[in-house]
Amino acid sequence: MTSETNTDREALRYHSDPEPGKIAVVPTKPHRTQHDLSLAYSPGVAVPSRAIAADPAAAYRYTDKGNLVAVISNGTAVLGLGDIGALASKPVMEGKAMLFKVLAGIDAFDIEIDERDPEQFIRTVKALAPTFGAINLEDIKAPECFEIDTRLSAELDIPVMHDDQHGTAVIVAAALINAARIAGKEFAKLRIAVNGAGAAAIACARLLLKLGIRRENMVLCDSRGAVTRYRDDLNPMKRELATSRRIATLADALHDADVFLGVSKPGTLTAAMIRTMAPSPIVLALANPDPEIAYAEALATRPDILFATGRSDYPNQVNNALGFPYIFRGALDVRASRIDDGMKLAAAHAIAALAREEVPAQVLRAYGIDSLEFGRDYFIPKPLDPRLLTTVAPAVARAAMESGVARAPIDDWEGYVARLRASAEEAFRD
Repeated sequence: MTSETNTDREALRYHSDPEPGKIAVVPTKPHRTQHDLSLAYSPGVAVPSRAIAADPAAAYRYTDKGNLVAVISNGTAVLGLGDIGALASKPVMEGKAMLFKVLAGIDAFDIEIDERDPEQFIRTVKALAPTFGAINLEDIKAPECFEIDTRLSAELDIPVMHDDQHGTAVIVAAALINAARIAGKEFAKLRIAVNGAGAAAIACARLLLKLGIRRENMVLCDSRGAVTRYRDDLNPMKRELATSRRIATLADALHDADVFLGVSKPGTLTAAMIRTMAPSPIVLALANPDPEIAYAEALATRPDILFATGRSDYPNQVNNALGFPYIFRGALDVRASRIDDGMKLAAAHAIAALAREEVPAQVLRAYGIDSLEFGRDYFIPKPLDPRLLTTVAPAVARAAMESGVARAPIDDWEGYVARLRASAEEAFRD
């Protein structure tokens, strides 16, 4: 029996015993007596229903809407699994819902929609929207995901975020802020090659431009090579990011580049390519489960490399769990109408800043290590760091207030952070 088989069986037992699945609905009000039930349902329930009919905003006071996120997918681009369909994506969406609850105290329902047509998918989500305070889109293939995310963000009055796009972009931005700092490179002057032209790659490129990277210093590469203005096979997203440089390949783009950002597939980056990069090259090889170049091979190429992957068994894991629970927490807590670029950038800066602080013993114990200091082997926080909640959520909430999308501004910040800290302590209690 192989270790892989043991792992597979353990995963199946985890998801099936002692009961199927990873989430459940738990009542939050008394329900033991006839009087309790008369308040929970008929006739008492009519009172808040009438209040909401008169004032829709009352739903945030009398229901769980303000703390409820929908995790919605059609299963067409599940990380590491591809197009497995809506039903097969359910364990993944349940897992995402569980992380929302465990990491940020947010209730979440997973909703798998068996619909591939973007227009029909959008219509279905809009019809479901009154139930929720926010919507997390997940594992929807490109290019449809771009239209779905853009349309729903514009047409709904609650936060909508496609995490594969924007959540990934936030964590990549945080990692790059710190890696550039360690390498002693000026962020605005970084020369970047982005390998991959799907949802995550496009979103990362766009957010890095918002963060200060110069367009002329960025090259996007797809399966056919460098995305240039001289190609006639580009979709609108690729055309938006096409370079005017006369280059053809990823190898061309990496010559003297400061950064490789891989959101593609294993084997696309070679040691020879890394050797042509600028001093202290930053390599974010994020293909999962296997990065664009193996960890050991990358580190053997040159001693000055700064390397990150999406894996938990190597240093510097670029993991969306560092962002989405806390981005949605901050957005929900000020009843934001959307998640805008200012909120994403605030999250990126907050995550980056946290990695530069002293790491508490609680985090060290969680990972079974004796010490951890900001540097080449630690330039992004660990996903099980409880300080993420009290750091990222307030930053996002403040940014929402500053941009004018917050409909319930916070005025007692000390009290707010204290409540978040209590929630984090409960979630990570030893």
